[in-house]
Amino acid sequence: MTATGYLTEVAAEGLSEADALRLAELSDSPALMQAAAQLRDRGFNNGVSYSRKVFIPLTHLCRDVCHYCTFAKTPKKIEQAYLPVEQVLAQVKVAESMGCKEALFTLGEKPELRYRAAREALAQMGFSTTLEYLAHVAGRVLTETNVLPHINAGCMSDEEIAMLRPVSASMGIMLESASARLCEKGMPHYGSPDKDPELRLATIERAGRAAVPFTSGILIGIGETRLERVESLLALRARHRRYGHLQEVIVQNFRAKPNTKMATAPEPDLNELLWTIAVARLIFGSQMSIQAPPNLSPGVLPQLVAAGLNDWGGVSPLTPDFVNPEAPWPHLETLARETAAAGKHLHERLTIYPRYVQDYSRWLDPALHTKVFHYSDGQGLPKEDDWVAGQDFEAPAVDLALLASEASKLAPAVSADIQNILAAAMRAEALSEDNIIRLFTARGSDFAAVCRAANTLRQQRCGDRVSYVVTRNINYTNVCYFKCQFCAFSKGKLSENLRGRPYDLSGEEIARRAKEAWQRGASEVCMQGGIHPEYTGQTYLDIVATLRAATPDMHIHAFSPLEVWQGAETLGLDLETYLRQLKEAGLHTLPGTAAEVLDDEVRAVLCPDKINTEQWLAVMAAAHKVGLRSTATIMYGHVDNYRSWARHLLRVRTLQEKTGGFTEFVPLPFVPPEAPIYLKGRARRGPSFREAILMHAVARLVFNGLIDNIQASWVKMGEQGVEALLNAGVNDLGGTLMNETITRAAGAVHGQEAAPELMEGRIRRAGRQAFQRNTLYGSADPQQNLRSRSAAPLSEVVNTPAHKYERSKQISTEDVIATS
Repeated sequence: MTATGYLTEVAAEGLSEADALRLAELSDSPALMQAAAQLRDRGFNNGVSYSRKVFIPLTHLCRDVCHYCTFAKTPKKIEQAYLPVEQVLAQVKVAESMGCKEALFTLGEKPELRYRAAREALAQMGFSTTLEYLAHVAGRVLTETNVLPHINAGCMSDEEIAMLRPVSASMGIMLESASARLCEKGMPHYGSPDKDPELRLATIERAGRAAVPFTSGILIGIGETRLERVESLLALRARHRRYGHLQEVIVQNFRAKPNTKMATAPEPDLNELLWTIAVARLIFGSQMSIQAPPNLSPGVLPQLVAAGLNDWGGVSPLTPDFVNPEAPWPHLETLARETAAAGKHLHERLTIYPRYVQDYSRWLDPALHTKVFHYSDGQGLPKEDDWVAGQDFEAPAVDLALLASEASKLAPAVSADIQNILAAAMRAEALSEDNIIRLFTARGSDFAAVCRAANTLRQQRCGDRVSYVVTRNINYTNVCYFKCQFCAFSKGKLSENLRGRPYDLSGEEIARRAKEAWQRGASEVCMQGGIHPEYTGQTYLDIVATLRAATPDMHIHAFSPLEVWQGAETLGLDLETYLRQLKEAGLHTLPGTAAEVLDDEVRAVLCPDKINTEQWLAVMAAAHKVGLRSTATIMYGHVDNYRSWARHLLRVRTLQEKTGGFTEFVPLPFVPPEAPIYLKGRARRGPSFREAILMHAVARLVFNGLIDNIQASWVKMGEQGVEALLNAGVNDLGGTLMNETITRAAGAVHGQEAAPELMEGRIRRAGRQAFQRNTLYGSADPQQNLRSRSAAPLSEVVNTPAHKYERSKQISTEDVIATS
């Protein structure tokens, strides 16, 4: 029987049960592998994952006597019944220093039911069962390190699963086989009560009901038939379809070990392993992670990838595989090279898989949330680097061109779907939400391709000119009655512990700062502040009047959509009427802040009392209608994900198609150190450096033909970040920022001022032409340009302490003269 016909178009969810059972009769492994690899690529593209772990054998005692096992030992052959908790912690801390994020706890099945030595050891430590001790040790690991426990505890009751769930990010039990025949006399599981497939499947069911991210799999070559393998995989699939909790399915090949009853048993050959991996993929479909341990198949790893797997499982740089001690782990460099030889990019994952990280409130006990946030990126994979926006960290090296080198010669080809999406973007076609998400997942060669395309597009649309504007930020108050969870700038009754004291600038101080900015060469003043409870729409009109009187020729770039919305509401005006009043008073353009992420699911967590997505877009649409252009921003890397990023970009694009009012797009990476939501352990550590680069590159591609200017925030990205972004689609570095307080309040170390010489030095180092612009991307006034290059030092600012009522923001002509 050949593998043709029904294998040509396998559904994403895998074959039907009837078709799956037919696989047992198919012997055409190459055809099976080809179908499986195509199915795998639909779910995992060009990536193959692994988890960096430390292997903790908590006890080698076991009441079972599997005939192939060397892990289980009798009390006479071990020095101690259980690994002491302090020894576990010491090893985990060493592993953490080596980058390990998973502690794999392996142990024998309930040894206290068989051995007095186990019972006595447990009693001496104050525990009655092995799993009670396991819960204690895993809890200590969780409390005292950042490593996430993964627990392989064997068969468990509902109560035992409930006890272990708060101290583990995931659990697992190998089904090995659903065939009860293997438990009969003379078979490998004879005398091992816990290998009864019904007991093991019952544990898998219990884990599903308890919403535990779970691992299982089969062991091949221990006497089972191909049909029994298929039946075992179908049994696992049935439980997964019921509960959705299986993260991965392992296909493990039996290895004969000395001093066991199966020491001379034949091991499955490579064809058997490849056939089974392919069959597992075809049964489970495109979304399930199919894994095979790399240390059990040295020298043939590319063939395993070709059979449809997408994961290597846990690999330890510190401890051996205690279950298969004769098979050392491959070095990660070797694993990456072998994976690349198969045309794939090796990347790290956590012990809990991305889709479960994304739905953490369901799949993780609250005790695990902060630790998982600590590690995660927007996809639910580990943040690949230690870079944090706004901090003085060395930026990771990024080889955007994948220059010819020994490593890049082995680099996988760019994925076909990425090539197709990039081609569409270069033609200025509208990308779908799923297209954009796919671009954000790009790693390895795909990542480099996205950046190269964005840079090519930047050159086509903007040439080699990189612009900046001389500006002063004036944040007129840090008093705010909104409770945005990311903001460390605003001050309310309970926030004096954060940076700075509450202030509310007088009209005189606003005028003084504006005049000083003009004298120092600024062409723009940017005005934003907290939403003071006493402010009304008239306050903002007064601010504009004060600025116009103090600096008649200054461009006024002011008021976020939140301030506009609040101002219009307090005066009982519709948006369009109020925006016309602001324009008539002298307002020129609006900053596109308060957008954060234009996805109300995210906003409900991040800024629940702020304007929603529809309201933000309504303000911008009205502003563009009355002739006020604006920027657009995104603040990303906190509680959001790639889907919310894609929705944000599409919503900005849709409005731009209607109005053409956005002058630039400005990605703002989340700065976590002082942000309340991060300090509470409820947000990630900001985006990774790769994600930050991609946000700018993908924006360039999404907005092709609609928004030509993609701006980098040097305050948040730092010197090295800016240089990388100039090779990934960015053509503007924003303002020189004589005073920046919002980002620095969040913990950024950059931000006071980047004078023209500094800005232009950055640009020249990237091989580009510096251009000092005005707000609307024309040339800066020549006289102001000259002034900016010989500016006197800034005077000390005066942050007038806030009073119960807001200070007047309007000043008389005499007061204007007095501020000179």
